[in-house]
Amino acid sequence: MVEIQFEKLLEQFGEVGFVETLSHSIAKIKGLPEVRMGEMVMFESGQVGQVMALDSEMVEVLVLSKSAVKVGARVVRVGRTMTVSVGEQLLAHTLDALGRPIWGEPIDASKFEFRPIEMVPSGIVYRKKISKQMSTGVVLVDLMIPLGMGQRELVIGDRKTGKSNLLLQAAVYQARLGRICVYAAIAKKKSEIKRIEAFLQEKGVWGNSVVVATSAQDSAGEIFLCPYTAMSIAEYFRDKGRDVLVIFDDMTSHAQFYRELSLISGRFPGRDSYPGDIFHIHSRLLERGGNFLVDGKEASITCLPIAETVQGDITGYIQTNLMSMTDGHIFFDGELFFKGRRPAINPFVSVTRVGHQTQTSLAREAGRVLLDLLSGYERTQSFLKFGAELGESSRQILTMGDRVLAFFDQPTSKIVPYSMQLVLLAMLVSGMWNGKNLNKLLEAAEKDNTIMEAVDGMVESSDSMNKLIDQVRKSSEKLLPHLS
Repeated sequence: MVEIQFEKLLEQFGEVGFVETLSHSIAKIKGLPEVRMGEMVMFESGQVGQVMALDSEMVEVLVLSKSAVKVGARVVRVGRTMTVSVGEQLLAHTLDALGRPIWGEPIDASKFEFRPIEMVPSGIVYRKKISKQMSTGVVLVDLMIPLGMGQRELVIGDRKTGKSNLLLQAAVYQARLGRICVYAAIAKKKSEIKRIEAFLQEKGVWGNSVVVATSAQDSAGEIFLCPYTAMSIAEYFRDKGRDVLVIFDDMTSHAQFYRELSLISGRFPGRDSYPGDIFHIHSRLLERGGNFLVDGKEASITCLPIAETVQGDITGYIQTNLMSMTDGHIFFDGELFFKGRRPAINPFVSVTRVGHQTQTSLAREAGRVLLDLLSGYERTQSFLKFGAELGESSRQILTMGDRVLAFFDQPTSKIVPYSMQLVLLAMLVSGMWNGKNLNKLLEAAEKDNTIMEAVDGMVESSDSMNKLIDQVRKSSEKLLPHLS
């Protein structure tokens, strides 16, 4: 079959090239005089590649296969840029960087359409102001670092501090609301890819999810292509009028593999040995996110890239590059993680640039209340280091701060609906609740729909924290028994 397809392409274009040299995933090819940048090529042994550079005598091709290409092998043009097959059938599947299922049964490709992996981002004419909030189900994020539908928010922090867990919680919450979640697992262990898939299946949202995964054993070319494939799949669903959440886990690994490819191909290294176009490599991907006008309706692609830091240093080259092209960042603090805080997010270092404009007046006031409580708590804590004696007001500030931190302490398995977060904050501020036993209330709400109906009603009828506190006091008998 491969030989037949190869011969057809050779007959169609009448051009053939030969592999002159091969270094890992970079092949130098002589011939193919009419080939274009970004075009897809095919080797006679069945592997495919993408043209990365041209000069007067040679064509540089990125080989997208683990199986080796032999020196002297014939190469033909495919006649189109690198594409990936997209369609509704991709849902509930784990795919490789070329859009093929990694395990399980093959997908019926009869209804697929092909999309270029590299696309020019839509211009400002097709974009709309970000006006809808994207809840994650994580209390600390939704109330203090709110995100909008179409926002690009960097998630940054040291290894193993809970970044991926936060994004899985966000994916579950959004998928339950009927939105599409595309998770790009870049250069992960196969056990981690399986864990992501199992988590989404366990939470019952696998039918609205797609995982595009590459392992560290895959070729550098496939790893490089992984986030672009995920974004092309997201754009397909966006064009169908669906809101999409895309997670890139993680972009520092992606940059490292691209640096490897660039050094192998002999490009001039810049800062930290990264090539000069590393900013463009990531920005042309993230600029494809946003809130768009599709057939008269709004549809968004929300991007949540992950970047790793070393010992909490957020001033690294790739980290600052990503910060400059996103709409804020959520910082996972290693010190807070080792103190036992879950999630280990530092709200004073985290930033959201467009999330607040999507909030209601009640939600904005709730965020200000939390910020004041935590600021007072941190200031009072600093006095304790000097052995200062505390007055009654200082003790009250510390007590309230401890309650807020207990409220923020949220296991990965639990997702708190947004309206529930606001009601619980009102109960906390008014002294009706100590911030503990949240799991009991969530379990009760899953079994009894009337609890969430009551919570939604309280939030809808309130436009300020004072009104919400009054509503909560009137209806406290529905919630308090589950929090004691």
